Amino acid sequence: MPNKSTYLFLLFCCIVFSVKSQVSQVTLSGVLKDQGNGSAVVYSNVLLKKAKDSTFVQGTISDANGRFRLNNIKPGTYYLQISMVGYQLKKQNLFVGSLTEFLDLATIDLVPDQQQLQEVTVSAKRDEIENKLDKKSYSVETISSQTGGSVLQVMQSLPGVTVQDGKLNLRGSSQVAVLVDGKQTALTGFGAQSGLDNIPSSAIEKIEIINNPSAKYDANGNAGIINIIFKKTKQEGLNGKIGLSAGLGALGIKRENLPSIRPQFQATPKLNPSLSLNYRKKNLNAFLQADFNHTPTLNKNEFVTRTYDSGEVIQQQTKRNRRTNIGTFMGGIDWKMNDQNSWSSSILFSSEKILDDGDEPFFNQNLTERRRLWQFLEDELKTTVTSMNNFQHRFEQPGHLINVGLNYTWHQEDEKYFFTNIYPTYTGLDAFKLMSDEHVTDLNVDYVKPLKWGRVEAGLKYRYRFIPTSMLFIPGLNSPLDVTAGGWADYKETIPAIYSNYIFENEKYEVEAGLRMEYVTVKYDIDPNHNTYKSDGYQYVQPFPNVRLGYKLNENNKLSFFFSRRVDRPAELDIRVFPKYDDAEIVKVGNPALKPQFTNTMEIAYKSSINRGYLYTAIYQRLADATITRIATTVPGNTLIYHIMQNAGKSSNLGLEIVLSQELSKAFSFNLNLNAYQNRINSFSVFNQYPIPTTYTSEPDEIISGSAKWIGFIHLPKQWNMQLSAIYLAPDLIPQGRIGQRFSLDVGIKKAQKNGKGEYFINASDLLNTMVIHKDILAKGFRMSSNDYYETQVIRAGYQLKF
Repeated sequence: MPNKSTYLFLLFCCIVFSVKSQVSQVTLSGVLKDQGNGSAVVYSNVLLKKAKDSTFVQGTISDANGRFRLNNIKPGTYYLQISMVGYQLKKQNLFVGSLTEFLDLATIDLVPDQQQLQEVTVSAKRDEIENKLDKKSYSVETISSQTGGSVLQVMQSLPGVTVQDGKLNLRGSSQVAVLVDGKQTALTGFGAQSGLDNIPSSAIEKIEIINNPSAKYDANGNAGIINIIFKKTKQEGLNGKIGLSAGLGALGIKRENLPSIRPQFQATPKLNPSLSLNYRKKNLNAFLQADFNHTPTLNKNEFVTRTYDSGEVIQQQTKRNRRTNIGTFMGGIDWKMNDQNSWSSSILFSSEKILDDGDEPFFNQNLTERRRLWQFLEDELKTTVTSMNNFQHRFEQPGHLINVGLNYTWHQEDEKYFFTNIYPTYTGLDAFKLMSDEHVTDLNVDYVKPLKWGRVEAGLKYRYRFIPTSMLFIPGLNSPLDVTAGGWADYKETIPAIYSNYIFENEKYEVEAGLRMEYVTVKYDIDPNHNTYKSDGYQYVQPFPNVRLGYKLNENNKLSFFFSRRVDRPAELDIRVFPKYDDAEIVKVGNPALKPQFTNTMEIAYKSSINRGYLYTAIYQRLADATITRIATTVPGNTLIYHIMQNAGKSSNLGLEIVLSQELSKAFSFNLNLNAYQNRINSFSVFNQYPIPTTYTSEPDEIISGSAKWIGFIHLPKQWNMQLSAIYLAPDLIPQGRIGQRFSLDVGIKKAQKNGKGEYFINASDLLNTMVIHKDILAKGFRMSSNDYYETQVIRAGYQLKF
């Protein structure tokens, strides 16, 4: 039977509407032929005029094959006027939509006769806004409050995006697929997103948010897709950009350490030099983007109180001083072989070196007795190399093309932990080493053909992914490490997929319908000597449809409906069987029996263009099965907590999003984003195998949560610009508990000089130092309350110069 969330969704459907962004420039093409003998009519005049008042928009002549092309046409209602000596004047009504960049008018027959072309008046105006149906694009340069930071920090300013525990959330869900230049790479993750805090914003041109991806995209990521576009220019000759930013974080101590541990990082320096070069000559374009990021941080400073049913209370602190150095390089070439064929090839390289000094003291309830001190040094090197190659063949008809892409990614994780386990009566020295190599090969073939009323798309994809991982434990005196849980494990993933997509548009209606078919095989081979887990895996053949329906009320108002089915396949880290001890008494372990999470998403939205701005409202609902989450359990006789990945049954997310953008004057404009949603997890029961068999049962849980973002843009005299960003996150649902409300205020100031080629900037994130992460967890046998006072306040200044 439908639950109350479904009824609520249907009610909202009756009263709330939607929108999507659209293209603003379209290319029209067709072929002129003699109606009598079918021969091409060459060098004929082709004029495009507005249907409303016959105003001239653009003109051209047909070529030696009778083909004509009109570029950069604004969506609207027109007619073609075609004239040629010896033929009757031809007029043909024409609607140009906003769903596709190319329209094919096919063959237009001319009737032999003789007509005289009359004189016309030229008056045309270019559209000032460029959008696309299935995505919203944001220029990184306009987000001045986060200049010099990471991509993850920049995304906090985007509508619908929040960051929780270092993870990206889109409309309240962390299941987001992150692409780099339209491709998945190990730098950002092939399952759930990762690594975004390691990409400097100075390397990025723009960020695209795709809430309702079409069938041409991979089916993973129920919350949608975020696409990160690296910088590349198209100007002739040599040009580029050089920049340097520096800053300080952790300017004050939010909370003092518990006794007897090493000091927290304070006044942590930040340094980010960057260089972007581009050289274009005739048919060849070469580009280079290089960044270095030196970012020491107080990565974690969490104070936890654990209370067990036995009455025992443990007070602990987890403090992690992190030193990170990240080098990112991207370079390549674009080669236009001829008018029909082109080739592009690029290499993305990233090296991240992490050194963590950590302290974890464990005290009794009133802090009079330190029972244990766990100190660790994490020495980790992450290396990523991605090769992206693409061949494009363009047919004679504009927009009719085929793309063939071959991409390869290698990602290595070399991680070493050294522990000092200090008790009142002895000290033990423990260590472990983890080595993981990831190899991913993707082959893509995509075909696009424009039609008179839209376009068709089709393609195929094949992926092979192989990740061998090994874990070596080196125990010390009275070691707490589970040395029999080490060994090796191999992850193998094979995904062939095909898709087709059709887009139609006329003056009133928009339709996009697609279907993607995936066959997925995942095999996880585990060392036979592992003390708990055995080899496992899964496979499926599943359809993933998507539908978009739009109704244009008038030029300024549009109603839209979306439906899609997507999947969240477990990340390799989610099933990795080796226990991780970055917290001495809260051990994280994967689950090789984890299965994919399938999600159906519906959305209804409405967009209204208003004077110097727009209003966008949308209501959406996601219904998930086999929800992937982390469940905490305990083992009788000790205080260790084991966090194991599980499929927790059905869950839902019902939300309402409102975006208001308004320019009040030339000096001031703002964006307001409100997102409210109900998160619900149905009752479920799971079975944890590690370290001993344990069953956990949960009652239904739900919460109404959301976020509010206000971003103000102030344009001052002499090319000074200021941006203010206020972000509020309401309390939300987390596995077995709640996360508290959060608030931050960011500010950025820019000063342009040298005719806009140079730019000074200064900004501050979490200016008031108010961001604290509070969590309450209630589980079988214990409850836990925590506050994380990690570094959030950072002030940066820098300079950028274009040449």
